[in-house]
Amino acid sequence: MNPRLAAARALTAVLSGKASLGGSLPPQLDKVEPRDRALAQDLAFGAARWQPRLAALAERLLQKPFKAADKDVEALLLVGLYQLFYTRIPAHAAIGETVGCADKLKKPWAKGLINAVLRNAQRDGETIFAELERDPAARTAHPRWLQKALKAAWPEHWEAVCAANNAHPPLILRVNRRHGSRDAYLAELAAAGIAAEPCTFSRDGIRLAEACDVKTLPGFAEGRVSVQDEAAQLAADLLELAPGQRVLDACCAPGGKTCHLLEAEPGLAEVLGVDLEESRLVRVRENLARLGLDARLIAADGRDTASWWDGKPFQRILLDAPCSATGVIRRHPDIKLTRKEEDIGALAKLQGELLDALWQTLEVGGVLLYATCSTLPPENSDNIAAFLARTPGARELDIPGPFGLKQPHGRQLLAQEDSHDGFYYAKLVKIAASPRG
Repeated sequence: MNPRLAAARALTAVLSGKASLGGSLPPQLDKVEPRDRALAQDLAFGAARWQPRLAALAERLLQKPFKAADKDVEALLLVGLYQLFYTRIPAHAAIGETVGCADKLKKPWAKGLINAVLRNAQRDGETIFAELERDPAARTAHPRWLQKALKAAWPEHWEAVCAANNAHPPLILRVNRRHGSRDAYLAELAAAGIAAEPCTFSRDGIRLAEACDVKTLPGFAEGRVSVQDEAAQLAADLLELAPGQRVLDACCAPGGKTCHLLEAEPGLAEVLGVDLEESRLVRVRENLARLGLDARLIAADGRDTASWWDGKPFQRILLDAPCSATGVIRRHPDIKLTRKEEDIGALAKLQGELLDALWQTLEVGGVLLYATCSTLPPENSDNIAAFLARTPGARELDIPGPFGLKQPHGRQLLAQEDSHDGFYYAKLVKIAASPRG
């Protein structure tokens, strides 16, 4: 399959609300020849990353918007515009190949339209972009609701956050403490000619100068190293693990933090991982197997404790709550297209319900670490404030350290170019049982 056509079809699924680009490659990209797959992925992800800006340009060049039935043509046009302004593909090739894909969509009428718009964009695009600089949503390539939310929450940082969201993320590794030190692995990378440096905040983190196929990394297959962003790596040490503890990892998929807990403290009595669907636990099992680790996994709704909890309290709970994922947009740029403003309130409600339910399973004196990969206060500090107000037996523990921004409750890390993702942590201790547990 033509990589431009595959990218357009993958993007069409996103624009139509039928799929995402996250996780494994969408089926549309899997059908591309291996030699063209990297190009197809770049075109799909790049068009999604810059869609708010490209869509504003297209709006200026089109006489009327696309019909709902022509989302595929719209996606193909965005892929063409992305090639013109954000790749080194020659303009004649970008235009010609993109126009040619209209036949494959069985919409030959679109060839003339796409050709005209792309050629006009080639001629007038830079002028239009200069005019669009006055519009912060188009300038930062963020949907307007999100651009406004970030500006309101982080008036001094929002533009840097948007820039980081639009940048390509670095490849971050987590060294398995059970198999050696970070310094030793850095030396091994250097000997292999792979440029890398230690992360600033995570004791196990390594940032590669350039991304590579992880299968080529020394000891990857043997479980000596994993891929995990630096911000996510902070959870294991924040939990203050100790031998003999029983630990719950709620919403555990894809299992990166589950594995890190077991690497960080081999003497744990048990780690129980819970996630909503059995299909989500497949990846967790794969990660555990590669690393030679063992955890008990249950597919269940974390809020329905009667269906999975045996009544024995946990000394530590990690709640990596479902969230808007606005802190990891650079890794999943289609979040800009799939996430809606009205989602935030619904997610905050779900997060609060998980907090309330899981709190009942925590031992008095135990610690719950609340985490999200969101940068929006309603899911983070505001949510913890509400939980503390309705939970007399809960107290917040301070999270000291040089990372992130201290909030009224918890600590917020904002996405940084060439560094960590956006992430939030709050640390709670149970000083007394609630009426329910």
